[in-house]
Amino acid sequence: MTRKTPGLDDAYALKSPEDSRKLYADWAASYDTEFAGAMDYLLPAAVAEAFAAEGGEGPVLDVGAGTGLAGLRLASLGVGVIDGVDISAEMLLKASEKRVYRRLFAGDVTGRLDAEDGTYRGILSSGTFTLGHVGPEAIDELLRVAAQGAIFVLSINAAHYEAAGFAAKFRALEGRIAGLSLPQVPIYGPRADPAHRADRAFLATFRKA
Repeated sequence: MTRKTPGLDDAYALKSPEDSRKLYADWAASYDTEFAGAMDYLLPAAVAEAFAAEGGEGPVLDVGAGTGLAGLRLASLGVGVIDGVDISAEMLLKASEKRVYRRLFAGDVTGRLDAEDGTYRGILSSGTFTLGHVGPEAIDELLRVAAQGAIFVLSINAAHYEAAGFAAKFRALEGRIAGLSLPQVPIYGPRADPAHRADRAFLATFRKA
């Protein structure tokens, strides 16, 4: 029997880190073409471009780096040094082929990452804070590995923002972050499946105070 290629609905249905590892192990080989290309996936470039526009610089950590789409755009904008972390070793293997990362390592952002306190001058994330994936509790760990003044650009699925507690989390972080803005961007372009063509994300942009 031919195994079904994973898709967006499978990703949104994830319930646990182990579910994520299994899904993305199966999806890694086809992700760039059968998902990102076919769905006209704009979000990784939008996150990278927003980070660069804020004056972001390396070392920067690409959280949920996946196959390296955000890192590739970041490098094309002249931003480096770039490290990447993802829960899926298979996705990171595909990211390594893009040759823009200094370091790629497996990690679960809902736990403790293999990075020292204050390592990074920038943190960005595309597509990780979304349905079935990571909630606002992970922001604390990202703040730990960020240097004072580090720039953050985190995409957050707009349909997920209030219900998953992101608004409340940012209110609770008052004093630990500064300059929060929440511009909205399209996740997909006009060639996307009509069911998701109108999907939007906030780009939570702020500095570590």
